[in-house]
Amino acid sequence: MRLWCASTAALVLPCSAFAQSPAPTTVQPAYDYSIANPVAGRWHYAPTTTGSAASFGDGAARPLLTLTCVRSIRRISIARPALGAAPYLMVWTSAERRNVPASFNPATGLISADLGAYDRLFDSLAFSRGRLAIGPSNAGALVAPVWPDIIRVIEDCRS
Repeated sequence: MRLWCASTAALVLPCSAFAQSPAPTTVQPAYDYSIANPVAGRWHYAPTTTGSAASFGDGAARPLLTLTCVRSIRRISIARPALGAAPYLMVWTSAERRNVPASFNPATGLISADLGAYDRLFDSLAFSRGRLAIGPSNAGALVAPVWPDIIRVIEDCRS
């Protein structure tokens, strides 16, 4: 009798435990930037008093994206215009997607992330296949083409 109870319990217990588990939640896939068309525009490289900068824009008043090197401290800032604060700046390349802690400056209207020049994210930016996407974590990202100007800023900060 005990054997029968134990075998019955073994059959019922897994079924009831399985039946009580919640249904798996589906996670929405992230936007596929690998097929997104880059915004029309040009990169512009310029040396600065502290290092160098590469700005991407469409010819309008202010840049849509800027990478700035401060050579003395070996840091590179990624900045773009934003309407408000966001905890992170999402950076997408063909090899990597990362949310980088960001800060918002209301005086300039820019959200920016500051990283060491040797961060592997910059290697991913330099070798991204055709495009990169950067934007506040709570808003849409700017998809820009990859040009050698980006690599020049990275190399300026590393040398």
